[in-house]
Amino acid sequence: MIIRPYTEADRPFLRTLFLASRRHSWTWLDDSDWRLEDFDQATLGEHILVAEQDGHRVGFAAVLEQDNFLHSLFVDPDWQGSGAGSALLQAVQRSFTSTGALKCLAENLQAQSFYKKHGWRTVAQGESEQGEYLLMHFVL
Repeated sequence: MIIRPYTEADRPFLRTLFLASRRHSWTWLDDSDWRLEDFDQATLGEHILVAEQDGHRVGFAAVLEQDNFLHSLFVDPDWQGSGAGSALLQAVQRSFTSTGALKCLAENLQAQSFYKKHGWRTVAQGESEQGEYLLMHFVL
């Protein structure tokens, strides 16, 4: 598994991956308004890492570096369980300069389990337009 910085050539595929991953994982939400271009808005101004296996893009993570905030981590549904998510998360965690943070949708039990397995802890709850979320921290 290779974790590398994003290049503009990744955009078309990551748009598709972002849409497919949300539809696969966020089944309780209405996806009728979701578009490929959502990736552009969701990652604007963020540092993006790409996971690649045997020349195939299999996932990405987007981070607000100045805030040590993991905004997005998505793995192609066909590659979930391959280690791509763990490799991305470990690369993100190594980039943190202080306690890392993320918001995980409360309905997304699989993601919560994944983050907890990697040392993240729930510190608060909140409400977003996608529903209730957990604020999680990773302490260095």
